[in-house]
Amino acid sequence: MIMSFGTGAVDPFRRIMSCASESNTETPMNNNRSVEFFDRQFEQQIHQTEGALNPFEQAALPHLRGRVLDFGCGMGNLALAAARAGCPVLALDASEVAIAHLQQVAAAEGLPMQAQVADLSRYRVSGEFDTIVSIGLLMFLDCATAQRALDDLQAHLVSGGALVVNVLVEGTTYMDMFDPDAHCLFARDFLQARLAGWQVIESGYQDFAAPGNTVKSFATIVASKP
Repeated sequence: MIMSFGTGAVDPFRRIMSCASESNTETPMNNNRSVEFFDRQFEQQIHQTEGALNPFEQAALPHLRGRVLDFGCGMGNLALAAARAGCPVLALDASEVAIAHLQQVAAAEGLPMQAQVADLSRYRVSGEFDTIVSIGLLMFLDCATAQRALDDLQAHLVSGGALVVNVLVEGTTYMDMFDPDAHCLFARDFLQARLAGWQVIESGYQDFAAPGNTVKSFATIVASKP
């Protein structure tokens, strides 16, 4: 099935989120340009009350079930939606600003969620999950690290579980949010090739206009593990 995100959608990088794994907390990537970029955005978003899901999160929402790992949760709108639906959620992100906000909301609402600051370039997942989501995260790692992280996510998903991954791909020309030493623009067919043998539930590509007449080109896939 080809995903359709519609036209005129809000730039999904105004809100990046996800929920993730266990207790292997690493030193936050405080010197990473990408983390600093999103910390500034998250500081602004904390004062907004909308909490709306971006198009990629909306596509992921119907597939959330059981124990959820959201790897790179940002402000945590998708993680909160899963927890409010009764899913135990583990949410990880490198942004202290975002995680502090998410912890506050989860505590106030008594949600089944653990949110942690983590260096996702070194984090190792432990335990198994029924749903693993990584929306808008892997491209902020160098390519070798991103592929190792994806290996780790695939290995800790139960058979029949859903993996939701969203990345920027070649054709992206907006680079302001990237750390020069730690980013990866994936080949357009990377996710499809990487998940060969899995049941692809949804997949698609979408371009978004960005500042300075640049473009963000995304690939998204939802697949079930054999």
